[in-house]
Amino acid sequence: MNYDLYVITDENVGLGRTHAEIAERAIAGGADAIQLRDKFCSTRELIRIGRILRAITSRGSTLLIINDRLDVALACGADGVHLGQGDMCTDVARQIAPPGFIIGVSVSTVDEAVRAEREGADYVALSPTFSTVSKPDAGPGHGLKMLWEIRRNVSVPVIAIGGIHHGNVGEVIAAGANGIAVISAVVGAADITAAARDLKNLIRQCKARSPP
Repeated sequence: MNYDLYVITDENVGLGRTHAEIAERAIAGGADAIQLRDKFCSTRELIRIGRILRAITSRGSTLLIINDRLDVALACGADGVHLGQGDMCTDVARQIAPPGFIIGVSVSTVDEAVRAEREGADYVALSPTFSTVSKPDAGPGHGLKMLWEIRRNVSVPVIAIGGIHHGNVGEVIAAGANGIAVISAVVGAADITAAARDLKNLIRQCKARSPP
């Protein structure tokens, strides 16, 4: 799976644009994965939005991931779910999910990353890599050293999320990230498509310069 540019939808950050509008524009700019994240919607509303996003992402090869909610992900036919440390355990989610279903897990330590992989995670995300205003409850950033340590200890893809922008993408990729997950850097831009395109091109350039 390609996780180069992983865009997380957020209507509050998105300058009044809907999840669907954000997804459409980010995909037009080259987003490889879209994560539906909304902490305020009811379950019914999340499923409704998720099915709209499923229709949008199904036009191409973009992955649709649902934040936190395995039930919603299954109900809207998403490609996967992203779980936090306080959500359903990875091994339980793996038992419930159908074959080929993607499970990503937010981690903050090497031990959490190793456990997530052992329990069936398809990727882990160091969250937050840097401090971020998009998720004020996320706590301080864990830094590039932790990212590097996690990359050394797991074989699944490692995604960096939190406080990532054009100015630090290079060092994040150099530290071993397989992909970059963003909210503000794309969703908060006046032109989402242009922001996504620029970031995707930068990620590719940085990967080309970094050893595998």
